[in-house]
Amino acid sequence: MSDQNKIHPMRRSAQDRAEAQTVPDTPQTRSPAYALAFADEEFLCREELRPVRLQLELLKPEMGMDEQDIRSTIVLFGGARIPEPAKKDTARTQTLAELSEYYEEAREFARMITARSDGHHDVIVTGGGPGVMEAGNRGAQDAGGRSIGLNIVLPHEQAPNLYVTPELCYNFHYFAIRKMHFLMRASAIAVFPGGFGTLDETFEALTLIQTGRMEPVPFLLFGEKFWRSIINWEALAEAGTISEEDLSLFKFVETGQQAIDVIDAWERAPARSEIPGR
Repeated sequence: MSDQNKIHPMRRSAQDRAEAQTVPDTPQTRSPAYALAFADEEFLCREELRPVRLQLELLKPEMGMDEQDIRSTIVLFGGARIPEPAKKDTARTQTLAELSEYYEEAREFARMITARSDGHHDVIVTGGGPGVMEAGNRGAQDAGGRSIGLNIVLPHEQAPNLYVTPELCYNFHYFAIRKMHFLMRASAIAVFPGGFGTLDETFEALTLIQTGRMEPVPFLLFGEKFWRSIINWEALAEAGTISEEDLSLFKFVETGQQAIDVIDAWERAPARSEIPGR
């Protein structure tokens, strides 16, 4: 429910914010101390206000997605540097050029997911940037559907790709809150080749599932050759740093159709927190 639809007898903060712009110009009213606290950007950016900013960054996308009636999402992680095939000649390495095929796979996967979505369940969510993220939002648009973009402010120029649904495009300061929003509605996670950011998102999600902090969901790693070349998964199990059963938390796939087949065949296993004795 939007704030405008809530009835109460108290004066609204927006009214006072507007009224404060019309007060007489005096030394007192020009003083930063006189500004309404919730309308004072300098105050809100103070170090002591970090807990408030964290809460605001959690609330704004949560309330926005509730108002848009987003019930569940399909998360799509992947590298910002992977080009679409038509632009692979501009890739900085031969490997990136070869990985451009996953741009098309991400686009097709998102298109297929969106085509069978009702617009409220299994909505594609990406980081809202270029590369694989762009492909995911683009595929959803190809199907005539909505998609979410969770962008973040970076030191270098960054803007959301043009395929994100505008009313579902959010910007973040805190990586941690952004990653929470990726997973809070997730019914499946699809991970394409990527770099540090993709690895960070992948291992945080796997850790949450491994430790029972998140219910198991279909976890799909696109490109077995890529993932096995950068991570020796079996070595982790052999060393005992993860359990053998942890290797079943994810599946390798190559195409969007294979990923959908895994999702459709998924039978919810009990979360580890639900298993007696754990």
